[in-house]
Amino acid sequence: MQRTQVVIIGAGPSGLMLSQLLDRHGIASIVLERQTREYVEARIRAGLLEQSTVDLLIEAGVGERLERKCLVHDGFEMAFAGRVHRIDLKGLAGKQVTIYGQTEIQKDLGDARAAAGADVRYEATEVAIHDFGTKQPRVTFMHEGRAQEIECDFIAGCDGYHGVCRASVPAESIRLYERIYPFGWLGIIADVHPVSDELVYANHERGFALCSMRSHERIRYYVQCPLEDRVEDWSDDRFWDELARRLPSEYAKRMETGPSIEKSIAPLRSFVAEPMRFGRLFLVGDAAHIVPPTGAKGLNLAAADVRVLYQALVEFYRSGSASLIDEYSERALRRVWKATRFSWWFTTLMHKFGDDPFGQRLQIAELDYLTQSEAGSTSVAENYAGLEFDPH
Repeated sequence: MQRTQVVIIGAGPSGLMLSQLLDRHGIASIVLERQTREYVEARIRAGLLEQSTVDLLIEAGVGERLERKCLVHDGFEMAFAGRVHRIDLKGLAGKQVTIYGQTEIQKDLGDARAAAGADVRYEATEVAIHDFGTKQPRVTFMHEGRAQEIECDFIAGCDGYHGVCRASVPAESIRLYERIYPFGWLGIIADVHPVSDELVYANHERGFALCSMRSHERIRYYVQCPLEDRVEDWSDDRFWDELARRLPSEYAKRMETGPSIEKSIAPLRSFVAEPMRFGRLFLVGDAAHIVPPTGAKGLNLAAADVRVLYQALVEFYRSGSASLIDEYSERALRRVWKATRFSWWFTTLMHKFGDDPFGQRLQIAELDYLTQSEAGSTSVAENYAGLEFDPH
Protein backbone atom coordinates (compact mmCIF):
# COMPACT_ATOMS: atom_id res chain seq x y z
CA MET A 1 0.00 0.00 0.00
CA GLN A 2 1.23 3.48 -0.85
CA ARG A 3 0.78 6.57 1.27
CA THR A 4 0.47 10.28 0.51
CA GLN A 5 -0.99 13.32 2.21
CA VAL A 6 -3.80 14.17 -0.25
CA VAL A 7 -5.39 12.01 -2.92
CA ILE A 8 -7.08 14.10 -5.60
CA ILE A 9 -9.72 12.36 -7.71
CA GLY A 10 -9.94 14.04 -11.11
CA ALA A 11 -7.29 15.75 -13.24
CA GLY A 12 -9.41 18.55 -14.64
CA PRO A 13 -8.53 22.17 -13.90
CA SER A 14 -9.57 22.03 -10.24
CA GLY A 15 -7.71 18.79 -9.52
CA LEU A 16 -4.47 19.84 -11.18
CA MET A 17 -4.68 23.36 -9.76
CA LEU A 18 -5.08 21.99 -6.24
CA SER A 19 -2.16 19.59 -6.74
CA GLN A 20 0.00 22.41 -8.10
CA LEU A 21 -0.78 24.77 -5.21
CA LEU A 22 -0.24 22.09 -2.57
CA ASP A 23 3.09 21.14 -4.12
CA ARG A 24 4.29 24.74 -3.86
CA HIS A 25 3.72 24.48 -0.11
CA GLY A 26 5.45 21.13 0.26
CA ILE A 27 2.25 19.06 0.55
CA ALA A 28 2.36 15.74 -1.32
CA SER A 29 -0.52 14.59 -3.49
CA ILE A 30 -1.41 11.87 -5.98
CA VAL A 31 -3.94 12.64 -8.71
CA LEU A 32 -6.13 9.89 -10.21
CA GLU A 33 -7.90 10.46 -13.52
CA ARG A 34 -10.17 8.03 -15.39
CA GLN A 35 -9.47 9.46 -18.86
CA THR A 36 -6.25 9.99 -20.82
CA ARG A 37 -4.44 13.30 -20.61
CA GLU A 38 -5.20 13.90 -24.30
CA TYR A 39 -8.93 13.40 -23.70
CA VAL A 40 -9.00 15.77 -20.73
CA GLU A 41 -7.13 18.48 -22.61
CA ALA A 42 -9.43 18.22 -25.63
CA ARG A 43 -12.63 18.97 -23.71
CA ILE A 44 -14.24 22.26 -24.77
CA ARG A 45 -15.26 24.27 -21.74
CA ALA A 46 -15.39 27.80 -20.35
CA GLY A 47 -13.26 30.73 -21.39
CA LEU A 48 -14.06 33.70 -19.12
CA LEU A 49 -12.05 34.13 -15.94
CA GLU A 50 -12.65 36.36 -12.94
CA GLN A 51 -9.60 38.23 -11.67
CA SER A 52 -9.50 36.04 -8.56
CA THR A 53 -9.13 32.98 -10.82
CA VAL A 54 -6.34 34.64 -12.78
CA ASP A 55 -4.62 35.57 -9.51
CA LEU A 56 -4.85 31.96 -8.30
CA LEU A 57 -3.34 30.61 -11.54
CA ILE A 58 -0.48 33.10 -11.22
CA GLU A 59 -0.01 32.03 -7.59
CA ALA A 60 0.13 28.43 -8.80
CA GLY A 61 2.95 29.35 -11.17
CA VAL A 62 1.01 28.79 -14.40
CA GLY A 63 0.22 32.37 -15.38
CA GLU A 64 3.00 33.13 -17.87
CA ARG A 65 1.28 31.97 -21.05
CA LEU A 66 -2.09 33.19 -19.80
CA GLU A 67 -0.78 36.74 -19.27
CA ARG A 68 0.88 36.69 -22.68
CA LYS A 69 -2.05 35.33 -24.74
CA CYS A 70 -5.22 36.34 -22.90
CA LEU A 71 -7.72 39.05 -23.79
CA VAL A 72 -8.77 41.46 -21.03
CA HIS A 73 -12.28 42.95 -21.18
CA ASP A 74 -13.50 45.98 -19.25
CA GLY A 75 -17.17 45.30 -20.00
CA PHE A 76 -19.77 43.39 -22.01
CA GLU A 77 -22.83 44.25 -24.10
CA MET A 78 -26.50 43.39 -23.59
CA ALA A 79 -28.78 43.53 -26.63
CA PHE A 80 -32.58 43.59 -26.29
CA ALA A 81 -35.59 45.20 -27.98
CA GLY A 82 -33.42 46.53 -30.82
CA ARG A 83 -31.03 48.29 -28.42
CA VAL A 84 -27.54 47.61 -27.12
CA HIS A 85 -26.33 48.62 -23.66
CA ARG A 86 -22.76 48.20 -22.40
CA ILE A 87 -22.13 47.10 -18.82
CA ASP A 88 -18.95 48.90 -17.79
CA LEU A 89 -17.32 46.38 -15.45
CA LYS A 90 -14.29 48.53 -14.73
CA GLY A 91 -16.25 51.73 -14.17
CA LEU A 92 -19.04 50.17 -12.12
CA ALA A 93 -17.24 47.42 -10.22
CA GLY A 94 -13.57 48.36 -10.59
CA LYS A 95 -12.80 44.99 -12.15
CA GLN A 96 -12.05 43.32 -15.48
CA VAL A 97 -12.55 39.80 -16.82
CA THR A 98 -10.06 37.72 -18.77
CA ILE A 99 -10.72 35.62 -21.86
CA TYR A 100 -8.56 32.48 -21.90
CA GLY A 101 -9.92 29.06 -22.79
CA GLN A 102 -10.19 26.27 -20.24
CA THR A 103 -8.44 23.97 -22.71
CA GLU A 104 -5.42 26.27 -22.50
CA ILE A 105 -5.54 26.29 -18.69
CA GLN A 106 -5.70 22.50 -18.74
CA LYS A 107 -2.59 22.33 -20.92
CA ASP A 108 -0.72 24.84 -18.76
CA LEU A 109 -1.51 22.89 -15.59
CA GLY A 110 -0.71 19.56 -17.21
CA ASP A 111 2.65 20.82 -18.41
CA ALA A 112 3.46 22.29 -14.99
CA ARG A 113 2.59 19.06 -13.17
CA ALA A 114 4.60 16.99 -15.67
CA ALA A 115 7.62 19.33 -15.37
CA ALA A 116 7.49 18.95 -11.58
CA GLY A 117 7.43 15.16 -11.84
CA ALA A 118 4.03 15.04 -10.16
CA ASP A 119 2.28 11.73 -9.60
CA VAL A 120 -0.71 12.07 -11.93
CA ARG A 121 -2.14 8.70 -12.94
CA TYR A 122 -4.27 8.85 -16.03
CA GLU A 123 -6.52 5.94 -17.05
CA ALA A 124 -7.10 4.95 -13.42
CA THR A 125 -10.29 2.88 -13.36
CA GLU A 126 -12.57 1.31 -10.75
CA VAL A 127 -11.73 4.11 -8.32
CA ALA A 128 -13.36 3.68 -4.92
CA ILE A 129 -12.96 5.75 -1.76
CA HIS A 130 -13.05 4.21 1.72
CA ASP A 131 -13.07 5.25 5.38
CA PHE A 132 -13.31 8.98 4.69
CA GLY A 133 -15.15 9.35 7.97
CA THR A 134 -11.98 8.31 9.79
CA LYS A 135 -8.48 9.77 10.08
CA GLN A 136 -7.11 7.15 7.66
CA PRO A 137 -9.08 7.29 4.40
CA ARG A 138 -8.08 4.98 1.55
CA VAL A 139 -8.53 4.93 -2.20
CA THR A 140 -8.49 1.74 -4.28
CA PHE A 141 -8.28 1.61 -8.07
CA MET A 142 -6.94 -0.24 -11.10
CA HIS A 143 -3.97 1.24 -12.97
CA GLU A 144 -1.72 -0.30 -15.61
CA GLY A 145 -3.41 -3.65 -15.21
CA ARG A 146 -3.09 -4.09 -11.44
CA ALA A 147 -5.07 -3.29 -8.32
CA GLN A 148 -3.60 -0.49 -6.21
CA GLU A 149 -4.37 1.17 -2.90
CA ILE A 150 -3.33 4.51 -1.40
CA GLU A 151 -3.71 5.56 2.21
CA CYS A 152 -3.90 9.32 2.81
CA ASP A 153 -4.89 12.10 5.18
CA PHE A 154 -7.52 13.69 2.93
CA ILE A 155 -9.42 13.02 -0.30
CA ALA A 156 -10.35 15.88 -2.67
CA GLY A 157 -13.23 14.99 -4.96
CA CYS A 158 -12.53 16.99 -8.12
CA ASP A 159 -14.17 14.36 -10.32
CA GLY A 160 -17.17 16.25 -11.67
CA TYR A 161 -20.92 15.82 -11.61
CA HIS A 162 -20.81 12.11 -12.55
CA GLY A 163 -17.81 11.24 -10.38
CA VAL A 164 -17.44 8.63 -7.68
CA CYS A 165 -16.83 10.98 -4.74
CA ARG A 166 -20.26 12.53 -4.28
CA ALA A 167 -21.85 9.20 -5.20
CA SER A 168 -19.97 7.58 -2.28
CA VAL A 169 -21.63 9.80 0.32
CA PRO A 170 -24.58 8.14 2.10
CA ALA A 171 -27.86 9.60 0.84
CA GLU A 172 -28.93 10.56 4.36
CA SER A 173 -25.79 12.70 4.78
CA ILE A 174 -26.21 14.95 1.75
CA ARG A 175 -28.93 17.23 0.39
CA LEU A 176 -29.25 17.98 -3.32
CA TYR A 177 -30.86 21.05 -4.90
CA GLU A 178 -31.53 21.15 -8.63
CA ARG A 179 -33.24 23.21 -11.31
CA ILE A 180 -33.43 21.88 -14.89
CA TYR A 181 -33.96 24.45 -17.66
CA PRO A 182 -36.25 23.60 -20.60
CA PHE A 183 -33.69 24.40 -23.33
CA GLY A 184 -30.07 23.93 -24.30
CA TRP A 185 -27.23 25.88 -25.85
CA LEU A 186 -26.01 25.04 -29.33
CA GLY A 187 -22.42 26.23 -29.46
CA ILE A 188 -19.85 26.40 -32.24
CA ILE A 189 -16.20 27.33 -32.55
CA ALA A 190 -14.97 28.86 -35.81
CA ASP A 191 -11.89 30.70 -36.96
CA VAL A 192 -13.42 34.07 -37.83
CA HIS A 193 -13.09 37.52 -36.28
CA PRO A 194 -15.48 38.26 -33.38
CA VAL A 195 -18.51 40.41 -34.07
CA SER A 196 -17.49 42.75 -31.24
CA ASP A 197 -14.45 43.48 -29.10
CA GLU A 198 -16.43 42.33 -26.06
CA LEU A 199 -19.01 39.63 -25.35
CA VAL A 200 -22.55 40.27 -26.60
CA TYR A 201 -25.56 38.77 -24.76
CA ALA A 202 -28.80 38.98 -26.76
CA ASN A 203 -32.37 38.66 -25.50
CA HIS A 204 -34.58 38.04 -28.55
CA GLU A 205 -38.12 36.82 -29.17
CA ARG A 206 -36.62 33.84 -31.05
CA GLY A 207 -34.39 32.95 -28.13
CA PHE A 208 -31.11 33.81 -26.44
CA ALA A 209 -27.79 34.25 -28.28
CA LEU A 210 -24.24 34.86 -27.08
CA CYS A 211 -21.23 36.03 -29.07
CA SER A 212 -18.07 35.09 -27.18
CA MET A 213 -14.50 34.46 -28.30
CA ARG A 214 -11.26 32.65 -27.55
CA SER A 215 -8.99 35.09 -29.37
CA HIS A 216 -9.14 37.85 -31.97
CA GLU A 217 -9.29 35.12 -34.64
CA ARG A 218 -11.45 32.42 -32.98
CA ILE A 219 -15.05 32.75 -31.84
CA ARG A 220 -17.31 30.76 -29.52
CA TYR A 221 -20.96 31.55 -30.35
CA TYR A 222 -24.18 30.09 -28.95
CA VAL A 223 -27.91 30.07 -29.65
CA GLN A 224 -30.66 28.79 -27.40
CA CYS A 225 -32.27 25.66 -28.84
CA PRO A 226 -34.86 23.03 -27.83
CA LEU A 227 -33.54 20.17 -25.71
CA GLU A 228 -34.73 17.64 -28.26
CA ASP A 229 -32.60 19.15 -31.05
CA ARG A 230 -29.58 17.19 -32.27
CA VAL A 231 -26.30 18.61 -33.56
CA GLU A 232 -27.09 16.93 -36.89
CA ASP A 233 -30.18 19.14 -37.18
CA TRP A 234 -27.99 22.23 -37.33
CA SER A 235 -25.89 22.82 -40.42
CA ASP A 236 -23.37 25.64 -40.26
CA ASP A 237 -25.54 27.74 -42.57
CA ARG A 238 -28.59 27.25 -40.38
CA PHE A 239 -26.63 28.29 -37.29
CA TRP A 240 -25.26 31.48 -38.87
CA ASP A 241 -28.69 32.42 -40.23
CA GLU A 242 -30.35 31.93 -36.85
CA LEU A 243 -27.64 33.84 -34.98
CA ALA A 244 -27.95 36.78 -37.39
CA ARG A 245 -31.71 36.96 -36.73
CA ARG A 246 -31.15 37.24 -32.99
CA LEU A 247 -28.46 39.92 -33.10
CA PRO A 248 -29.00 43.67 -33.56
CA SER A 249 -28.81 44.54 -37.26
CA GLU A 250 -25.49 46.41 -37.01
CA TYR A 251 -23.85 43.30 -35.51
CA ALA A 252 -25.48 40.90 -37.96
CA LYS A 253 -24.23 42.96 -40.91
CA ARG A 254 -20.59 42.75 -39.83
CA MET A 255 -20.71 39.15 -38.62
CA GLU A 256 -18.16 36.92 -40.34
CA THR A 257 -19.12 33.32 -41.03
CA GLY A 258 -17.05 30.22 -41.61
CA PRO A 259 -16.93 26.44 -41.15
CA SER A 260 -17.34 25.24 -37.58
CA ILE A 261 -14.39 23.53 -35.90
CA GLU A 262 -16.55 22.16 -33.09
CA LYS A 263 -20.29 22.04 -32.59
CA SER A 264 -22.22 20.73 -29.60
CA ILE A 265 -25.46 21.08 -27.64
CA ALA A 266 -25.30 21.44 -23.86
CA PRO A 267 -28.31 21.18 -21.51
CA LEU A 268 -28.56 23.75 -18.73
CA ARG A 269 -29.04 23.04 -15.03
CA SER A 270 -28.47 24.56 -11.62
CA PHE A 271 -27.29 22.04 -9.01
CA VAL A 272 -25.89 22.34 -5.49
CA ALA A 273 -24.94 19.60 -3.02
CA GLU A 274 -24.75 20.38 0.69
CA PRO A 275 -22.51 20.06 2.60
CA MET A 276 -19.25 19.96 0.65
CA ARG A 277 -17.22 18.17 3.33
CA PHE A 278 -17.73 14.69 4.79
CA GLY A 279 -15.06 13.89 7.35
CA ARG A 280 -11.80 13.75 5.38
CA LEU A 281 -13.56 14.00 1.98
CA PHE A 282 -14.04 17.36 0.27
CA LEU A 283 -16.17 17.98 -2.82
CA VAL A 284 -14.68 20.52 -5.22
CA GLY A 285 -16.09 22.17 -8.35
CA ASP A 286 -18.62 20.30 -10.47
CA ALA A 287 -18.71 17.43 -7.97
CA ALA A 288 -20.59 19.81 -5.68
CA HIS A 289 -22.29 22.34 -7.94
CA ILE A 290 -23.29 23.09 -11.53
CA VAL A 291 -24.46 26.46 -12.86
CA PRO A 292 -25.84 27.36 -16.28
CA PRO A 293 -23.09 28.97 -18.37
CA THR A 294 -24.95 32.26 -18.77
CA GLY A 295 -23.10 33.87 -15.87
CA ALA A 296 -19.69 32.33 -16.74
CA LYS A 297 -19.30 31.01 -13.18
CA GLY A 298 -18.54 27.28 -13.54
CA LEU A 299 -14.74 27.30 -13.75
CA ASN A 300 -14.51 30.35 -11.50
CA LEU A 301 -16.50 28.62 -8.76
CA ALA A 302 -14.27 25.56 -9.02
CA ALA A 303 -11.19 27.78 -8.66
CA ALA A 304 -12.79 29.46 -5.64
CA ASP A 305 -13.32 26.05 -4.01
CA VAL A 306 -9.67 25.20 -4.67
CA ARG A 307 -8.58 28.49 -3.10
CA VAL A 308 -10.54 27.85 0.08
CA LEU A 309 -9.48 24.19 0.34
CA TYR A 310 -5.80 24.61 -0.36
CA GLN A 311 -5.52 27.40 2.21
CA ALA A 312 -7.22 25.15 4.76
CA LEU A 313 -4.84 22.27 4.03
CA VAL A 314 -1.79 24.52 4.18
CA GLU A 315 -2.91 25.77 7.60
CA PHE A 316 -3.45 22.19 8.80
CA TYR A 317 -0.02 20.95 7.76
CA ARG A 318 1.75 24.12 8.86
CA SER A 319 0.19 24.56 12.31
CA GLY A 320 -1.92 21.50 13.02
CA SER A 321 -5.04 23.66 13.18
CA ALA A 322 -8.20 22.29 11.56
CA SER A 323 -10.17 25.54 11.89
CA LEU A 324 -10.19 26.35 8.15
CA ILE A 325 -10.89 22.72 7.28
CA ASP A 326 -13.93 22.87 9.56
CA GLU A 327 -15.05 26.05 7.78
CA TYR A 328 -14.48 24.76 4.23
CA SER A 329 -18.05 23.79 3.40
CA GLU A 330 -19.68 26.87 4.91
CA ARG A 331 -17.23 29.29 3.29
CA ALA A 332 -17.40 27.62 -0.11
CA LEU A 333 -21.19 27.34 -0.10
CA ARG A 334 -21.72 31.03 0.68
CA ARG A 335 -19.98 31.86 -2.59
CA VAL A 336 -21.61 28.96 -4.44
CA TRP A 337 -25.14 30.07 -3.61
CA LYS A 338 -24.46 33.69 -4.57
CA ALA A 339 -23.10 32.57 -7.94
CA THR A 340 -25.97 30.11 -8.35
CA ARG A 341 -28.45 32.92 -7.73
CA PHE A 342 -26.79 35.20 -10.27
CA SER A 343 -26.52 32.47 -12.91
CA TRP A 344 -30.18 31.49 -12.42
CA TRP A 345 -31.30 35.14 -12.54
CA PHE A 346 -29.26 35.98 -15.63
CA THR A 347 -30.55 32.84 -17.37
CA THR A 348 -34.19 33.66 -16.62
CA LEU A 349 -33.64 37.25 -17.76
CA MET A 350 -32.07 36.49 -21.13
CA HIS A 351 -33.75 33.30 -22.40
CA LYS A 352 -37.10 32.55 -23.99
CA PHE A 353 -39.34 30.39 -21.80
CA GLY A 354 -42.01 29.11 -24.17
CA ASP A 355 -44.64 31.32 -25.75
CA ASP A 356 -45.20 33.67 -22.82
CA PRO A 357 -45.78 37.27 -23.96
CA PHE A 358 -46.26 38.39 -20.34
CA GLY A 359 -42.92 36.92 -19.30
CA GLN A 360 -41.18 38.45 -22.31
CA ARG A 361 -42.55 41.90 -21.47
CA LEU A 362 -41.32 41.50 -17.90
CA GLN A 363 -37.86 40.67 -19.20
CA ILE A 364 -37.77 43.83 -21.30
CA ALA A 365 -39.02 45.90 -18.36
CA GLU A 366 -36.28 44.52 -16.13
CA LEU A 367 -33.63 45.08 -18.80
CA ASP A 368 -34.91 48.65 -19.17
CA TYR A 369 -34.49 49.18 -15.45
CA LEU A 370 -31.06 47.57 -15.22
CA THR A 371 -29.64 49.55 -18.11
CA GLN A 372 -31.11 52.89 -16.98
CA SER A 373 -30.24 52.52 -13.30
CA GLU A 374 -26.65 52.87 -12.10
CA ALA A 375 -27.52 50.78 -9.05
CA GLY A 376 -28.98 48.03 -11.25
CA SER A 377 -26.03 48.06 -13.65
CA THR A 378 -23.60 48.05 -10.71
CA SER A 379 -25.24 44.93 -9.28
CA VAL A 380 -24.88 43.16 -12.62
CA ALA A 381 -21.25 44.28 -12.96
CA GLU A 382 -20.29 43.21 -9.42
CA ASN A 383 -21.76 39.74 -9.81
CA TYR A 384 -20.50 39.18 -13.35
CA ALA A 385 -16.92 40.28 -12.60
CA GLY A 386 -16.86 38.25 -9.38
CA LEU A 387 -17.77 39.02 -5.79
CA GLU A 388 -15.13 39.51 -3.13
CA PHE A 389 -14.19 36.55 -0.97
CA ASP A 390 -15.62 36.47 2.52
CA PRO A 391 -12.96 36.98 5.22
CA HIS A 392 -11.87 33.97 7.23
